[in-house]
Amino acid sequence: MKSKTAFITGASRGIGRAIAEEFAKAGYCLALNCRASSQELCSFAHDLHDTFHIPCLPFIGDVSDETFVKQAFQTIQQEFGKTDILVNNAGVSHIGLLTDMSLSEWNRVLQVNLTSLFCCCKYAIPPMVQAQSGSILNISSVWGTAGASCEVAYSASKGGVNSFTKALAKELAPSGITVNAIACGVIDTTMNQCFTEEERRQLADEIPAGRFGLPKEVAQLALSIVNSPSYLTGQIITLDGGWL
Repeated sequence: MKSKTAFITGASRGIGRAIAEEFAKAGYCLALNCRASSQELCSFAHDLHDTFHIPCLPFIGDVSDETFVKQAFQTIQQEFGKTDILVNNAGVSHIGLLTDMSLSEWNRVLQVNLTSLFCCCKYAIPPMVQAQSGSILNISSVWGTAGASCEVAYSASKGGVNSFTKALAKELAPSGITVNAIACGVIDTTMNQCFTEEERRQLADEIPAGRFGLPKEVAQLALSIVNSPSYLTGQIITLDGGWL
């Protein structure tokens, strides 16, 4: 039986890196993306290939750039056939007052966090429809539902991810393609290293689980979701330790 192929964006570190490793352990062929960390991603792809004996292609570029995304999917199709699993993980945050935010900063958050979904889904979907199978998983945030003070752009983008997920799931369900999202709480990644040790302790105390989540836990849930029955679609699954 031919191994399935997963394309994972934002895969050089944090949640994306953990998801890539989890999928490699499960025997998936991998196409991994990041925007700028070329050496880091290529080294990681090489290690996954050597450790788990799976093909692993790195793609360096901006997934909010349609030209780059189109070329990436053409290469994936040439090398692997089609993309069976798309994990839209690439994301950036911006902390600060809305009135202090420039339009270019606003646009960057929306492009990386939301436009990238449009670009990647646009080119992943046609082969999935032809095969009448496939799975799209978007990495979202609890702030997409609750909203966070001083993170208006990030919250708005993740709210968009959630609505995008629900709408696209309805569009693709007749074709046997699932679309779901994980709404992450506080996950222990570099994105949250802006907190001081005291702030980390205070935040952990607010979470019923008493700690930050681990990237590996997001990865384990991601693998479980894409392997779930196709009747599970259009869901925003919260992983936050009981926080919100």
